[in-house]
Amino acid sequence: MKYVALNDLHAALGAKMIEFAGYNMPVLYTNLIQEHLAVRNSVGVFDVSHMGEFLLKGEKALDLIQLVTSNDASKLIDGKIQYSCLPNDKGGIVDDLLVYRWNENEYYLVVNASNIEKDWNWISQHNTFGVEMKNMSDDMSLFAVQGPNAIKALQKLTEVNLSAMEYYSFCGGSMAGCDDVIISNTGYTGAGGFEIYVWNKDAQKMWDAIFEAGKEFDIKPVGLGARDTLRLEKGFCLYGHDINDETSPIEAGLGWITKFTKPFIMSEHHKAIKENGATKKLVGFELIDRGIPRQHYIINDASGNAIGEVTSGTQSPSLNKAIGMGYVAASHSKVDSEIYIEIREKQIKAKVVKMPFL
Repeated sequence: MKYVALNDLHAALGAKMIEFAGYNMPVLYTNLIQEHLAVRNSVGVFDVSHMGEFLLKGEKALDLIQLVTSNDASKLIDGKIQYSCLPNDKGGIVDDLLVYRWNENEYYLVVNASNIEKDWNWISQHNTFGVEMKNMSDDMSLFAVQGPNAIKALQKLTEVNLSAMEYYSFCGGSMAGCDDVIISNTGYTGAGGFEIYVWNKDAQKMWDAIFEAGKEFDIKPVGLGARDTLRLEKGFCLYGHDINDETSPIEAGLGWITKFTKPFIMSEHHKAIKENGATKKLVGFELIDRGIPRQHYIINDASGNAIGEVTSGTQSPSLNKAIGMGYVAASHSKVDSEIYIEIREKQIKAKVVKMPFL
């Protein structure tokens, strides 16, 4: 089991701690619905220090990134970020990730905690370009300060003009008396906000400063439980659920991060799926009858034939209805298609809806 720098603080705050991706992580502090709505309506803070960070440096850094990622990183300029994925050699996905461009010879990759070692080994295996690689995952803490009031709270702590930062841009700077901070206009909640990367030695200082600055907005610590319900309402994929080693980004509706303007690992395979049409597609759905959809529940058609499987599901705190995502046969993927989720041997009626849900 690994521990984030502020593990003891979360325990002292009364958080329910669980093993997640090999780390002891806070899943809940008080109440999932309260934490979820705090982020949607005001501001909340997630400790997501379990995420992985790799630094890639060298004249051929972009060449390596272009080979191993599906998006076109040549479109990035300094201070910009790109959502992308690492295709594997079997037609699936190693991981989804963020690519940060510092300058033409220096990039920063942020990967999922459960895939740190896998991603590192995969990228290293393809590093025939002499790119210098550094794994900084164990040295950094990451706080996602999310919600409509995040910017008002954080602006008190830095001279960087946060309002001038576009979505998916970042900068290095000082914040809350801490140097070498990365301030990133990103997050996986769809509620707006920033992600703050800080060295572990400054983690407690930054956390305390953020909560002091957010006091007037009733800032809350938020666990991984609400992070999951927030991202699902926005239709954001979660690795290990909606995307994995077997799914193509085209099938997952991630054609927008799969650019055939350059060759990448298995690019011809994914291009063929795009041109010929995927046989299965990731869709969003909402339940018409009562029930909660969960990962791996079978999706059937009206005749009881299996046509797919649920990948994510929950009772949406914002919408107060049961929603989910899942792969279905392409013939059943159109909006308003009637489908049935098999819950405890009952067929629960649902319909395909356009994402995001919110």
